[in-house]
Amino acid sequence: MSWLDRLIARDHQLAATRYADRESATDRAARIRREKHAARVQRDGDRSGRAFRRRFT
Repeated sequence: MSWLDRLIARDHQLAATRYADRESATDRAARIRREKHAARVQRDGDRSGRAFRRRFT
């Protein structure tokens, strides 16, 4: 087994044991994005952020 194989195996072992119950940075960012979107929709409604066209007739 080469040193790289041992390094990769140790990385997998750490991920399985030490960081097993922690939320990953990617999952955290996605959760925060979903929460902000839900709060914005609840606050402003579905049509917020869209520019409404005005007709001048």
